Amino acid sequence: MLEIARYEGRHRVRGAAAATAALSAFALLYIFVYPTFAESMGGDIDQLLEAYPEALSKAFGVQSLATMEGYLASELYTFGWLLIVGIYFAYAAASLIAADVERDRMDMLLSLPVSRARVVVEQFVSLAVPLVALSAVVPVVVVLGTIAVDYPIAATDVVALHLLSIPYLTTCAGIGLVASVLFDRASIAQRSAAGVIAGLFFAESLLTDTDFEAVGAVSPTRYVDPNAVLRESEYALGDAVVLVFATLALVGLAVVLFRRSDIE
Repeated sequence: MLEIARYEGRHRVRGAAAATAALSAFALLYIFVYPTFAESMGGDIDQLLEAYPEALSKAFGVQSLATMEGYLASELYTFGWLLIVGIYFAYAAASLIAADVERDRMDMLLSLPVSRARVVVEQFVSLAVPLVALSAVVPVVVVLGTIAVDYPIAATDVVALHLLSIPYLTTCAGIGLVASVLFDRASIAQRSAAGVIAGLFFAESLLTDTDFEAVGAVSPTRYVDPNAVLRESEYALGDAVVLVFATLALVGLAVVLFRRSDIE
């Protein structure tokens, strides 16, 4: 069982390690810059928010820079985790099926005693390798880094944020998976998936507090709030459940579409 997932997962180890190292370094850069930033501004840090364009503040969840929690929530997690890592998973998932179709390997795979549904699901499961690597290593780096600079944040909140963001990342991957079965060229699928994630990210933030706020409910970023978790220790478990069902729906849609598609 899960032979396809194991095979594909082994080929993702190197990429997962590189992504984890890059994001850990990115996190440490933000963390080690903060003490100098905070000391240079004294008690006037949040006055900077008045100079931020309103659209920019909404897009990147900038609510407070006066604490390490608020700083990381906006600078690292809203931008680095929700946007960049979200695009990474959508981009990776977008090649799961399309790449094999484009390179004429899918015919050989489907000649084996495996169903199309199994191919889609196990290819998707292979993304657990980078998901586990990032979700296990980055929170440790963040907690230890904040301790090292004498601005410690609650480890439970950091761990909770990463756990709650797992359904978010799988939803982003689900969007990429659907693109992967819609297009038979990996490059098109990848660009489409990345564009959808970026578009949904900015659309949700820009539609907040407008007459079209309800439209933003289709964006996965609506259901993860780094500020609420890190600054208020509020864990929206209901929102995580919504994203779990969204992931299942997207994988199911990808299975249906792939079953109906012609492999040329």
